[in-house]
Amino acid sequence: MPTPVPAAPRIDEQAIRALPKAEVHIHLEGTFSLHDMLVLAKESGVTLPGPARTIFDISTHDDFSAPSVTTGGGTGAGSAGLTGFLRFLDWQCGLVRTPEQAARVAYAFAARQTASGIRYSDVIVNPTHWNAWRGRELDLLAALSEGFDEAAQDGLCETGIAYSLLRSQTAREAEDIVAALTYRRPERVVALSVDGDEKVTGRTGEKFQAAFSRAAVAGLRRTVHAGESSGPAGVWDAIDLLQAERIDHGVRSIEDPALIERLVRDEISLGVCPRSNVSLGIYPDWVSHPLPRLLDAGVRVTLNTDDPVPLGTTLEADWAVAAAQFGFTEADLAGFARRSIEASFASDDLKRDLLTELDAHVAAPTS
Repeated sequence: MPTPVPAAPRIDEQAIRALPKAEVHIHLEGTFSLHDMLVLAKESGVTLPGPARTIFDISTHDDFSAPSVTTGGGTGAGSAGLTGFLRFLDWQCGLVRTPEQAARVAYAFAARQTASGIRYSDVIVNPTHWNAWRGRELDLLAALSEGFDEAAQDGLCETGIAYSLLRSQTAREAEDIVAALTYRRPERVVALSVDGDEKVTGRTGEKFQAAFSRAAVAGLRRTVHAGESSGPAGVWDAIDLLQAERIDHGVRSIEDPALIERLVRDEISLGVCPRSNVSLGIYPDWVSHPLPRLLDAGVRVTLNTDDPVPLGTTLEADWAVAAAQFGFTEADLAGFARRSIEASFASDDLKRDLLTELDAHVAAPTS
């Protein structure tokens, strides 16, 4: 059993919020607040699946009953509660039926990120959850972009969209999606992603190789969920077959020393989400999580929330817990902030500005 790190002085969440930073592994589907859902349900004339006070508890149970159920989704842990969680996401996103509603969800996301001190986000959007928009996925992206545009005009967090394929989609579907993305070039779409339960679908790198290759040629960045519910093999596939520049999760890379060497050599970052991994059964507790071992090995690791609202967290809360669990100092957290900006798909100009802001913040004397 891993030895607990001696308790470190508590780092206040307000100090964490003050750090200029990015978040690179967060699903829009996992950020709907209870207020968002109540308003959307009323507007759509949909009955809640249970009492409002337990809505997020319901999302962890396999017996959740909702229409239009898909077979993959944001976290992909393969745990006992995953099926219910994914059905919950389908129900929730199914409430969004108009461009105005989609724009409102996007604006609320940017406001939520800003409240955590996040200056830029690569937000993952998997249109298979948004069942009212089937066949109109690019219209959904346009509506979300309007909300992100309004948020940016109001001084809130800048946002890029990572369009996520579902692992259970076919190679043809993936190639058609990339063709549409590269032809239309939707505003704010900066990357191609893939998510879903690795354990259920098996290895899918070869299936999506052509789609990701076309995305790379077209200038789309690439990030892949891998090394979560399955072992290191998925990470190898993501790197070798899908040209992944960043891995979402990737925590089980720690099981393969050769893979760790590859990640370090090629400077491929891992978008790690400890609370999600613990909540969905990848690791039994925070002490068992390989985050500090990955850092000690020299892997470029960022610290993210994945699906923060159903998991009951914020980025500053997770950074504070990580600091307490693993003995991270304020300097360590500034390192997480720096890596988050560097690993993001923000423009070079925005990265430079954010890194300059971070340097000034770190250098400023504390009162």
